[in-house]
Amino acid sequence: CLDEYVSDENPVRVIDVFVEELDLRALGFERVIPHATGRPAYHPAALLKIYIYGYLNRIPSSRRLEQETGRNLELMWLTGQFQPDHKTIARFRKDNGPAIRAVCRQFVGLCRKLNLFSQAVVAIDGSKFKAVNTRDKNFTPAKLAKRIEQVEASIAHYLSALDTADRQESELAQEKAGRIKDKIAALREQMQQFRELEQQVLAAPDQQISLTDPDARALTNRGIGTGIVGYNVQAAVDVQHHLIVAHEVTNSGSDRGQLSGMAQQAQGAMGTPSLEALADRGYYKGEDILACERAGITPYVPKSLTSNAKADGRFGKQDFVYHPEDDTYRCPAGERLTRRFTSIENGMALHVYWTTCCERCALKELCTT
Repeated sequence: CLDEYVSDENPVRVIDVFVEELDLRALGFERVIPHATGRPAYHPAALLKIYIYGYLNRIPSSRRLEQETGRNLELMWLTGQFQPDHKTIARFRKDNGPAIRAVCRQFVGLCRKLNLFSQAVVAIDGSKFKAVNTRDKNFTPAKLAKRIEQVEASIAHYLSALDTADRQESELAQEKAGRIKDKIAALREQMQQFRELEQQVLAAPDQQISLTDPDARALTNRGIGTGIVGYNVQAAVDVQHHLIVAHEVTNSGSDRGQLSGMAQQAQGAMGTPSLEALADRGYYKGEDILACERAGITPYVPKSLTSNAKADGRFGKQDFVYHPEDDTYRCPAGERLTRRFTSIENGMALHVYWTTCCERCALKELCTT
């Protein structure tokens, strides 16, 4: 009996109970009620159980899931020994995207009812996911300029070879000249395509287009030459039970600017008026931190070290201590810097402080300019 192989503590029993309690029709799943005629399709409850099981056990491939339904005792028990083929599983995932996202919201709501989010603390991070779009099918102005330069060099090379072939009278040389002319014509056609693409790239909002997957963008990784064309998936995770509270797919290569949006999504999903959000240095942005504080969210983010002075081995702004009571700074040499004037740069107020002791200071060579 299959039931003997599935213990009472097995997570598949949770999947079974959770899916059976869902109102799949209200969530937007197709084919919940079969047609009166013809053979009924697989019920979406069975396919949803397969999908959730694959997610929890790191089996994203529909072909792998098809194999598992025929040999995995847990899946056999969970689906009643149904064995849908990989196309059925893939179509279910493709056709029911909004409904599956609604199931995720239902699960988060269940966790909230079970008081699993009592700490109201989330960690936010992004992950790079590769799209079905090669780097050769992704274009930016710099890439196009390089490709056009390569095509122009190839055309020049073939024109030189054509001149050499024309000076020879043999039949073999004439045949070679014909092949070279065909290659030059193909390269000129490719050049025309690149010129048309160049106009499209310059007209795009971010000056980047992907031909196979239009939403995908070129993303950089930390390693040199390891960039991919894909997506930056943001996730907010409950720190106590490691449950994904909120997620969003973006095509921004940087995490800067994502903090407040993800934190507010997590706050809404957890139903808490106040929240603490943890993130790494890549999320540091003053406007985001201000937006979080206004929404009742306390962000904990390391400040980015962007000072050129620090990179050159000199003192940076963080080495100067601010005294708000008299609006002065204390420099590393212990001198008091007073505000001298205020200017506007890039729409922002810039306050300038200094002291008259700088000229005779022993630390001047190490100080900021």
